[in-house]
Amino acid sequence: MQTLAFADQLEDWSSLRASIEIPDLLIGNGASLAVWRPFAYFSLFEEAQTTRNRPLSPTELSVFRALDSSIFEQALTALRASIRVNAALTINSSSPRHRYFAIKEALIHAVRSVHIPWSQMPQGHLALINQELRQYQTVYSSNYDLLTYWAVLQSPEAFDPIFNAADSSFSSADTPSKAALTRVLYVHGGMHLVKNSDNSARQLHSSESTLLASFAINQLGDIPLFVNEDSAANKLRAIRSSDYLSFAYNQLAQSKRAMAIFGHSLGQQDQHLVEAIRQARPQTLAISIYPHNAGFITQQQQHYASLFAELPINLRFYNALSHPLGNPALRVTPPSKL
Repeated sequence: MQTLAFADQLEDWSSLRASIEIPDLLIGNGASLAVWRPFAYFSLFEEAQTTRNRPLSPTELSVFRALDSSIFEQALTALRASIRVNAALTINSSSPRHRYFAIKEALIHAVRSVHIPWSQMPQGHLALINQELRQYQTVYSSNYDLLTYWAVLQSPEAFDPIFNAADSSFSSADTPSKAALTRVLYVHGGMHLVKNSDNSARQLHSSESTLLASFAINQLGDIPLFVNEDSAANKLRAIRSSDYLSFAYNQLAQSKRAMAIFGHSLGQQDQHLVEAIRQARPQTLAISIYPHNAGFITQQQQHYASLFAELPINLRFYNALSHPLGNPALRVTPPSKL
């Protein structure tokens, strides 16, 4: 294990970046919180049980209990399979269909309750985020909100298109990296991604393509493709069930160059991401820490050091507020009703 001096002081991002080339970036929920505080919700599954518009009913919750999961994509996929099996066996039961649409509607309302509306998102903020993302060759996002996607849309020609099929579906056979462009990979999926009937992934195209507006509640298709809540083991299981998510995760596990991590606690629920990074063994990890106080900084440094103990990885810690994605000017104040 490398010996580290757990100093109270953190590096300035600009100085750190000037001293080493950092081609890869992994962003976590802290990048979203820097813009919109309601993203601090603990669990979308919990939110869906309490949202005032259309909460999950006890019957719908029983579907999640039967699957031993709190992941919406798993529940919707299971119900869609049940509908098809019933049709094949001429079983006259409308319950799976009703539960499918009810759970999908509850998910949509839960997302609406915490996500920043497009109308309140300053375009200048998105341009600043876009400018920073373009500084990397590969950006890995574990967030499923739309901030990164909206920022990419500010200049899509600067980013490597992953969904190249005519219907905007993903194919692992058509993903050669374009060195001059930034590639953005959503390791946990995103609200702009949907799961096709054949389990492949497809990207929606609209500046407002969100669960807030675009997912049709009354259609059996278009299951939102994002991994939310639950344990690291269940997250990895959901990732492995999708060709696109598996591709994104495998790319992270092969990132051997220097990588910056911003806004990511790499807690127990994200142990699968830690394992991917450990497998990749990047030469340097530059990790953001919010400068609450000296004790917190030291505790965070020790936490990250323990995750990568005995590995030949150079750890460097920088002030989250000095990074462009942590700029306090990006903060959007929610209306008082939120």
